[in-house]
Amino acid sequence: MKIAVLGAGAIGAYVGAALHRAGVEVHLIARGAHLAAMREHGVRVLSPRGDFTARPHATSDPAEVGEVDYVFLGLKAYSYASSGDLLAPLMGPDTAVIAAQNGIPWWYFHGMTGHPLEGQRIEAVDPGGSVTAVLPMERAIGCVVYCSTEIESPGVIRHLEGTRFSIGEPDRSISARCVALSEAMIAGGLKCPVEKDVREDIWIKLMGNVAFNPLSALTRATMVEICDHDDSRDLVAQMMAETLTIARAAGCDPNISIDKRIDGARRVGHHKTSMLQDLEAGKRLEIDAIIGAVVEIAELTRVPAPTLRHVYAAIDLLSRTSVVS
Repeated sequence: MKIAVLGAGAIGAYVGAALHRAGVEVHLIARGAHLAAMREHGVRVLSPRGDFTARPHATSDPAEVGEVDYVFLGLKAYSYASSGDLLAPLMGPDTAVIAAQNGIPWWYFHGMTGHPLEGQRIEAVDPGGSVTAVLPMERAIGCVVYCSTEIESPGVIRHLEGTRFSIGEPDRSISARCVALSEAMIAGGLKCPVEKDVREDIWIKLMGNVAFNPLSALTRATMVEICDHDDSRDLVAQMMAETLTIARAAGCDPNISIDKRIDGARRVGHHKTSMLQDLEAGKRLEIDAIIGAVVEIAELTRVPAPTLRHVYAAIDLLSRTSVVS
């Protein structure tokens, strides 16, 4: 098995290090000081499950890697459409792409045989078909990340919690390529269940992201601060309830309690969401996949979602007026 990690940041480098520890041929594609450190010292993982160092090949040039069996995408979803030049040298006839992204993926309605929206393109995450042109639907393996990591310093990954990477085919089949990837991930010390319908995991995680990410960026509050403020907690609950209704209208019925989902977020404590961290760092906000696509699916399924629409309007304006480095 040969795997390239394109965008070997906090999550990508952690996954690459785990797979390399399992004996997989891994190639990390990164840039800057982080790449230089990984080349010189390998990837140092600091984890409550035990520290370790892995030394997979690291490069900034995918042409050095060539065709692989799998590409693990550690890029933000808004970077997919412009990643064609990086992806092209890695793509063989059967190369699969694992998109470890937050929110709704570009392939969401692909493979939903019999569903009225089967094959529907979601403009928010595939504008003009630009992502599909780079990442054809048949290459996609869904992936939902239940893992928190950060780059403590170049080449050093701090693993905070979670090791689960749920994967699955858009057409709900249990494929040989998913099973093989799952076995490799498990051998590397990760949890990697192959789900018959990974969309349920997408919506369960999205229930938290769709509410806490934009609200944290708009208020500069941590997750526990949002939960402990009565009115903002009610706002989160309204957004989650609307999201569940949209999920069901789109053909998925997540088995999750809103109160439990909120309480689970509260237990994370004074954690800044990725969107708030991006805002403070002057980076582009990942709003299209996390909330824009949900609002678009609400329109497609004719589900009223006034709270989501209002919050989306506010976070979209913030993203347009923020300075992006």
